[in-house]
Amino acid sequence: MSTVRPSHRVLLLFSDTAGGHRSVAEALTEAFARQAPAAQVVWADLLHDYTFFPINRAGHSYPFLVQRARPLWRAIWWLGGDARRLSWLMRLCMPLVYPMGPYLRQQAPDLVISVHSLLNHIPLRLLREGGNRAPFITVVTDWVTVPLAWFCPQVDLCIVPSEAAAQRARAAGLPPERVRVIGMPVDARFRPVGNAEKRLLRRQLGLDAEQPTVLLVGGGAGVGPLEEIARAVAAALAAERRGQLVIVCGRNERLRRRLAERRWGIPTIVCGFVSNMADWMGAADLIITKAGPSTIAEALAVGLPLVLFGFIPGQEEGNVSLVVEQGAGVYVEDPAEIARRVAEWLRPGYPALAAMAARARSSGRPAATDEAVAAILALLSR
Repeated sequence: MSTVRPSHRVLLLFSDTAGGHRSVAEALTEAFARQAPAAQVVWADLLHDYTFFPINRAGHSYPFLVQRARPLWRAIWWLGGDARRLSWLMRLCMPLVYPMGPYLRQQAPDLVISVHSLLNHIPLRLLREGGNRAPFITVVTDWVTVPLAWFCPQVDLCIVPSEAAAQRARAAGLPPERVRVIGMPVDARFRPVGNAEKRLLRRQLGLDAEQPTVLLVGGGAGVGPLEEIARAVAAALAAERRGQLVIVCGRNERLRRRLAERRWGIPTIVCGFVSNMADWMGAADLIITKAGPSTIAEALAVGLPLVLFGFIPGQEEGNVSLVVEQGAGVYVEDPAEIARRVAEWLRPGYPALAAMAARARSSGRPAATDEAVAAILALLSR
């Protein structure tokens, strides 16, 4: 039983620099509601709301950097890859984050959870300088090639999704007893579904209950060669005279409108940003996506085979090997080759798809969110 009182204030630090941070924050908040309903969970986007320019524009500049300014993004990654360079960058940024201090003192949290790599060292320092000794927990949302900024040796607990991330945390100076391998937090709705439930979900979503279904996503921002992949997959499935396609464009409204106006040759649903991704994953037979950490965690929790078509240099590179080595999916960049494999896998009785689904299910950790919150609440109890 939780010992949390109604007066306990949980401050959850996130930022919308990518969709994964928000989805992890949502999953943790829902788990707090289940395990400690008396707690007051407050979200804070410190980067956007409590810093000066240019840091407060990080959420707007991140998509541009990772999509259209890759050399600059690689330079930023390099700067943050060494402890001395990272320390220099933080000292350089201190005048730009002044508003954080008064906000944190005003909040006076009893517990602080960070789900963003840039919201560990500086917020913890400001809290301690202000006399607040509340437990500070980092929940890492990158799988393998984890940015060094995630790891602050002074945190009370660092929850990581994989042993590779734990090794990097220990190498960064975190005491081994403060590092816990629990998994990536995901919403409780992401879970394996049986065939009957899959058919029901398809009907509810306006799909043919009996047709194999391909889910194509580009993250919250709708990035990557979605249009080229969609055209190739639709043509390949049309040639097989079976299958249906769902394209989730995220917040890329221009792409959504363009794809919605197109004739596809097979039953196709084009969506913008969706809040029921668990339903779409449950209705699908496989997912085509970039190697985003939260999407991978959600797909594994559902038991959904993955076709990865790209990754953000740096923190997403290791995600590809994670999926491929576990046998839960493949990495293919060429749209024509993606389409060929998808059409082959969806043929009746093809064994590879079922085997990949089983390996995805065995790799998924749908209970990670509740385990993470239980570990966090244990700190508060002490």
